Amino acid sequence: MRISVEYSKPQSQFSELRINSAKYLADYVIRISFNDGTRRVVDFKPFLIKALHPSMKKYLDESNFAQFSILDGNLNWNDYDLIFPISDLYNGEIIS
Repeated sequence: MRISVEYSKPQSQFSELRINSAKYLADYVIRISFNDGTRRVVDFKPFLIKALHPSMKKYLDESNFAQFSILDGNLNWNDYDLIFPISDLYNGEIIS
């Protein structure tokens, strides 16, 4: 008798999720549209105010914060200097 067991990684509900577009509104708030049609307005200010690391604190300068891009379906600042889990963005809240 031969027993065969197939193991596979469970897929996250967010594995296929991507950001299609994002627009900076004001005061550290970005409106994000995802590839499943969902839209969220995310306020990054509470996270940035609590951040202790200088590499994150520099994004309290609004001109730095507004300079994000969409890279590989996620928001990205300065070549991965600052990036957030897509699940947090999709849920509309940055968890510190």
